[in-house]
Amino acid sequence: MDSEIGSDESVSAAVVRAVSAVEGRNPGALPPLTRVLDPDALDLLFDPRADGEARTGGRLSFVYSRCRVTLDNGEFLTIRPLDDDPRASADRDPDRAEHR
Repeated sequence: MDSEIGSDESVSAAVVRAVSAVEGRNPGALPPLTRVLDPDALDLLFDPRADGEARTGGRLSFVYSRCRVTLDNGEFLTIRPLDDDPRASADRDPDRAEHR
């Protein structure tokens, strides 16, 4: 699932909303985001600079619940279930890992 993060929505709230939609679960049924990272720190990474200037660039990927989450520029969010990500499958099952 690809989506834009609304200007009135925090990055951390957008992550929880999107992962719950992809997994078809209520946001309250997901594990706390704090088990993966600090939601306040995540929001600060993509907040405007102290002088109000927008931050540009930046990409962050992490695994939350059963999904790989990728944030681009604090504006775009990509959620992929781990079952759809061959890298994640290889990470979980060393016998399926590709040798490069």
